[in-house]
Amino acid sequence: MLTPLAELEVWFVTGSQHLYGPETLEQVADNSRAIVKALDGSPRVPCRVVFKPVVKTPEEVHGLLFEANGAPKCVGLILWMHTFSPAKMWIAGLTALQKPYVHLHTQFNRDLPWNSIDMDFMNLNQAAHGDREFGFICSRLRQNRAVIVGHWQEARVHERLDVWMRAACAWADSRKLKLARFGDNMREVAVTEGDKVAAQRQFGYSVNGYGVGDLVARVAEATDAEVDRLVEEYSELYEVKVSSAQMGAVRGQARIEIGLRAFLQEHGCLAFTDTFEDLHGLEQLPGLAVQRLMAEGYGFGAEGDWKTATVVRALKVMATGLPGGTSFMEDYTYHLDPKGTKVLGAHMLEVCPSIAEGKPTLEVHPLGIGGKADPARLVFTAGTGPGIVAAVVDMGNRFRLIANVIDLVPADADLPKLPVARAVWVPRPDLEIAASAWIYAGSSHHTALSRSLTADHIQAFADMADVELALIDGETRIRDFRNELRWNETYYLLGPPT
Repeated sequence: MLTPLAELEVWFVTGSQHLYGPETLEQVADNSRAIVKALDGSPRVPCRVVFKPVVKTPEEVHGLLFEANGAPKCVGLILWMHTFSPAKMWIAGLTALQKPYVHLHTQFNRDLPWNSIDMDFMNLNQAAHGDREFGFICSRLRQNRAVIVGHWQEARVHERLDVWMRAACAWADSRKLKLARFGDNMREVAVTEGDKVAAQRQFGYSVNGYGVGDLVARVAEATDAEVDRLVEEYSELYEVKVSSAQMGAVRGQARIEIGLRAFLQEHGCLAFTDTFEDLHGLEQLPGLAVQRLMAEGYGFGAEGDWKTATVVRALKVMATGLPGGTSFMEDYTYHLDPKGTKVLGAHMLEVCPSIAEGKPTLEVHPLGIGGKADPARLVFTAGTGPGIVAAVVDMGNRFRLIANVIDLVPADADLPKLPVARAVWVPRPDLEIAASAWIYAGSSHHTALSRSLTADHIQAFADMADVELALIDGETRIRDFRNELRWNETYYLLGPPT
């Protein structure tokens, strides 16, 4: 359910003008091809980098950028001014462009040839001020874009392109994403509500409701042979701690997984939600089934939380091919020992095994909520290391994306009586500041947790979506953070100038 990023394209577009003559323009094209070859061959650059002809007129700019809008494999563009490229010629193209772009501020040569430099060299290698002219028009048009500065052969440049491309892939996925809701959100809960029409306008994805009975019908179509094969797969992948009397619950989850996957594939949905308050016709709350679908790349949100489901999906796309994993998560309870405060994150069932440390165990336990049969689920503890949690909330006049940089740590004990998957982390800069900022920002108790991504990925995605980002990290101070939220209120009330 995750497209390999190497199958997607980023177009490399170089700007120049006819002023310099055909010989210089041929050299500009040759140099651009060399850069494209190096970037496309870099193991750190995840997408295909595709050379496009040098643009020299307003018509060429508009034609190429308009072509990019309709190219299904193109997720974004790298724009670079090898020479001076008068920026008025970019206005029509940039205002028509519907895909993200990164402004690469580089030059072909790394070092100046001090002993031989002449005016021919100076005319050819003008990115130092050509890119500044281009930067002005981007800012004058109030366009969000990334700016990467450095020589095109530097590892740091490749690393930053990697971050930007991953966000561009997630943004392209979001623009066509379909999400299925089985039931509404949990009754009387506020933060999981939201304007689905406004969300589609902002993020591109479509959120639609389906009757639980339609899912139940698909579940009923699962054959015993299909269930047998899936149960055998469970025994190969997980440590099974299930009695013979509990195998019916495992087979029940297998039927749900088969039916749920079939339904989502039939409707072209790569994200979904359910709620324990609307399970009519299902014997169990989907647990193991949801965990396994998330591990394949599906986005998920519990209790009808479609916004978090789309964030889970976006982070999974961004993290394609990276170690660590991404999951639906919830801040569940705290360890408030002054010597080391921590968050214990979990949910009723639905935590993705991609974040697990070691082999998950397959178990059956009472749920204690919802009045349904005891569900099968995977139990494990998440691995350790740096990570991030993120959520989107509807503030009424806009959406706000909130993210907190965290450090996943070992649990202080084995948690032998906690029958759900879980993660333990220390938020940056500390629990007191991070939790205060999270609450001031009005963020959700549901999140997407990723062990693969950083704040830079979230920032890049927020820029592409043109959405407010409230970032909580090691530098956060409550007074400054609250002021930032107040300033953002004014900005989004007035809107950017034209």
